[in-house]
Amino acid sequence: MVKAYIKALRLPFLAGSIIPLITASAFVFQRGSFSLPAFFMALIGVGALHLGSNLLNDYYDASGSDPVNIRLTPFSGGSRVIQENEIQPNTILALSILSFFIGVACGIWFTFWGRPYVLLLGLCGLLAGWAYSSPPFRLMSRGLGEPLIFLAFGPLITLGTYYVMTDSLSWPAFLLGIPNGFLIMAVIWINEFPDYQADLDANKRNLVIRLGLRRARYLYCLIMVLPFLTILFLIYFIGLPALVVISLGAIPLASKAIQILWRRYLFFQDLIPAQALTIQTLISVGLLISGALFMSGIIGK
Repeated sequence: MVKAYIKALRLPFLAGSIIPLITASAFVFQRGSFSLPAFFMALIGVGALHLGSNLLNDYYDASGSDPVNIRLTPFSGGSRVIQENEIQPNTILALSILSFFIGVACGIWFTFWGRPYVLLLGLCGLLAGWAYSSPPFRLMSRGLGEPLIFLAFGPLITLGTYYVMTDSLSWPAFLLGIPNGFLIMAVIWINEFPDYQADLDANKRNLVIRLGLRRARYLYCLIMVLPFLTILFLIYFIGLPALVVISLGAIPLASKAIQILWRRYLFFQDLIPAQALTIQTLISVGLLISGALFMSGIIGK
């Protein structure tokens, strides 16, 4: 039973929200304002909101595309705990609400700690998680889910993390989240390839459905390239340390993922290595940027 709940939470996908939080924390450290209590509370809050969104997505997909999806991979197709009768749908919904409640509680803590705007930022994150999957919005079915994921798991997290540690809002902190925003969007994008037929049958009209698989390849390639161009932009225009250029070391991972998807986009089992490489690119880029910022903070001191 415990195994089923761990499966339902889809814990490995927490990298999408934890990585930008770590990156923003390293950015704050580099500027000399790091707070360990704020870091851990933000970690709990952001993680809870992300898990709530995962659970809510499973709950609504259980009456949508998941029951008809037979092209399953380790990275797409949902957790399957509802379809395999391991956990009841209402339990998944209750866990989602509990997770959102924990996220809100963290926001209230920050408010009493003197960070009132965190409730607004946290509410934006909560609304994004809810509107992505839930009626009447169901933005994932309207071609708006992917841009929403970009914003919620990129600039919104880095800005929020910077704010709770420094009590100030910053455009550089907002822009810092753009590389992760593109990469988590790429993770969602490539996962929509194996799900294509099920999403089409369930009228889940995401951007890959709207473009078609052949044209959607071009956008995937662009989304995987843009993080690296953005990193150069951030170094040049907002003054990130030159050491951040080491994050370009993840380019071979992105390049291999692009090559696999470009050639094998019609064969969902062949896309599994590309799905893994996309996630590895996200993690590698985030950790390399974070490490570079952390080392710059040490050297600067």
